[in-house]
Amino acid sequence: MPSKRTSRIGALTVAAVCSTLSAVVLTTPAHADSVRIHDIQGTTRTSPLAGKAVTDVSGVVTGVRTYGSSKGFWLQDPDADDNPATSEGVFVFTSSTPKVAVGDAVTVTGTVSEYVPGGASTGGQSVTEITKATVTVVSSGNAVPAATVVDARSVPNAYTPAGDTAAAGSVNGLTLEPKKYALDYYESLEGMAVQVADARVITATDPYAELWVTVKPHENDTRRGGSLYGSYGSQNTGRLQIQSLGATADFPTANVGDKLTGTTAGPLDYNQFGGYTLVANQLGTLKKGGLERETTHQQARGELAVATYNVENLDPADATFDAHAAAIVNNLQSPDIVSLEEIQDNNGATDDGTVAADQTVNKLIDAIVAAGGPKYDWRSIDPVNDQDGGEPGGNIRQVFLFNPERVSFTDRAGGDSTTAVGVTKTHGAAQLTASPGRVDPANTAWASSRKPLAGEFVFRGRTVFVIANHLNSKGGDQGLTAQYQPPTRSSEVQRHAQATAVNGFVQEILKAQKNADVIALGDINDFEFSDTAKILEGDGELWSAIKSLPKSERYTYDYQGNAQVLDQILVSPAIRKGCDLKYDSVHINSEFSDQISDHDPQVLRFRP
Repeated sequence: MPSKRTSRIGALTVAAVCSTLSAVVLTTPAHADSVRIHDIQGTTRTSPLAGKAVTDVSGVVTGVRTYGSSKGFWLQDPDADDNPATSEGVFVFTSSTPKVAVGDAVTVTGTVSEYVPGGASTGGQSVTEITKATVTVVSSGNAVPAATVVDARSVPNAYTPAGDTAAAGSVNGLTLEPKKYALDYYESLEGMAVQVADARVITATDPYAELWVTVKPHENDTRRGGSLYGSYGSQNTGRLQIQSLGATADFPTANVGDKLTGTTAGPLDYNQFGGYTLVANQLGTLKKGGLERETTHQQARGELAVATYNVENLDPADATFDAHAAAIVNNLQSPDIVSLEEIQDNNGATDDGTVAADQTVNKLIDAIVAAGGPKYDWRSIDPVNDQDGGEPGGNIRQVFLFNPERVSFTDRAGGDSTTAVGVTKTHGAAQLTASPGRVDPANTAWASSRKPLAGEFVFRGRTVFVIANHLNSKGGDQGLTAQYQPPTRSSEVQRHAQATAVNGFVQEILKAQKNADVIALGDINDFEFSDTAKILEGDGELWSAIKSLPKSERYTYDYQGNAQVLDQILVSPAIRKGCDLKYDSVHINSEFSDQISDHDPQVLRFRP
C-alpha cells in the first residue's frame, strides 16, 4: 500500500477544499419553532432537514474543536427522545475558532448540511452539521449530558446492513437499526458524547496523534493483542478510533496490546481516515502491555532462508538505515535472500530523472555489515523514470539482496526495464532467458506500478527461481465504513490482472520443469483470502505459505484497527510438498508506534 503517512498528508492538504465542495448549503427555510437535534438527525444517515434553515436549536456544548479545517463544536440536547435511532448530538461548523466552552447552554441558528469528509468521491458517509451558524450563549457552567457507554454489550455483532440496490448500494436512506448493526449503532450516536472503559489498543499511535481501541477484547483477537481481519465478513465491530481535543503532546504513545485504563470520553465524530472516531476530551491512563519485537529462528545449514521486506520509501537521506539493518541481522537472522520493496533512487523524491539506486542499496548493505551481518550482494533493474508509481520522483523498485557465502546468483544478460524475461528448457531444466529480468513489463497491468523482478539463485546445487513483487496498492478503494455496502474495491481490477501475469509466468517455469522450486513473494497488497491470492495460486502452481500459520498469527500490517495480511510468500508444489517448510511473520513494525516501516517482514525457511 502507499505509505499511510503519505496518504494522510495528501488528504489533509485538500481537507479545506473538500469541506467546502462536499457540504450541502442550500437554504430553503424550515419553518418550525421547535426543531430539536433529534429532528435534525432523523432516523437515517442523512438529515430530513438537509439544506434547510433552522432557528434556535438548543443544547449543551460537549466538545470544542479549535484546530484543523473543521473548527466548531458539538451540541447535545440533554432531553432525549425515546427513539434509539435518532442521535441527540450534532456538530456545529464555525470555520473559525468557536467562542463557546464545554458546559455552555446555547442556541444555534443556521443551515443543516451533510458534509462528506474527503469529498463524495471517497464513497464515505456524511456528517450531519449545522453550518453558517449564529450562536447565542444562554448560560455557562452547565452539566453536560452523560456520555453514552459504548461496550461489548451495546455494539451489535453484525457490522452493516446491505446497501439499497435501488440507490447504487448506499445505506444512506435506510432506517437505522442500532440494535442490529454496528455501523447503525455508531451512526445513531453521531455527534453525541460517548465513553469507553479500559479499552485495549489494537492499532498503535500514529504520527497524527491517533490510535485505535476495541471495546470487544475477545473479538478475533490475536495472541499479541490486535484484532484480526481474517475475511471480508470479519470487519471487527468493536474497533473505534481515538483522537483528542487536547494538546498533541499529551496524547499517549501506545503500542498494540497496551490499554487505556479508566474512562476515555468525548463526542463521536466521523472522518475519512477510518470512520467513527471518539474525539476525546477525557483520555484514559495508558497502561503498557510490554509488547516486544519478534525474532525469527536462524536457518539451519541445509535450510534456505528467503525473506520479503517493504522498507517504506527508503532513500539515502533517510535516518532508518541502521534500524533496518539491525532488523535484518537480528530479528530476521540474516536471511540468505531478501526481497526488498520500496527502494527509492539515489535522491529519493527529487524528480530530476535519476533512476539508479546503487547508493541507496549500498548504504543499507554497509549498515548491515556494521550491525554484524553478512556482506550482501545485490541485483535489481532500474525502472523507466516515473513509470512505476509510488512517491513521485522516487522510482521505487524491488531489489534482491543475497548472501554470497550461502547462495549464488545466476547472472544472464539481457534483462532491462522494458524487456520481458522468458523461460527456456535446457537439459531438462527450466532456465530464465535473463537473470535478473522483469516479468511482462509492457503488459498494461503494470501501468504506473512496479514490474516483478525475477532471478535465478543456486543453493547447494539446487536452482531456486524467485519473483519479487509489489502489486498495485489499495488506493481508491472504499473504506469499511463507506456509505456503499459492501464497499467497492476498485483497485482489485489492476491487481487481478497483475496476479494473472505472475501466475502465467510461474506456469511457464513449471511447464519447463514440473518440480522447479519457485517463490513469488513481496508486498502483494492483498489478503491471503482475497481473489488476488487465489489468482496467484491458480490451479496449484503456487500456495501462500502464510496459511501454514495459525489464523490468529496471519497478519503483516495493521490498518484502522484491523491486523491483516498484505505481504506474502507463495511457493510452488515442490517446496510445499517438501514437508519441511517453516514460515514466520516477524512482527517488528506494524504493532509499534515507533515503526521504521508500516509492514512486517516475512521469512520462509525450507530445504531445496
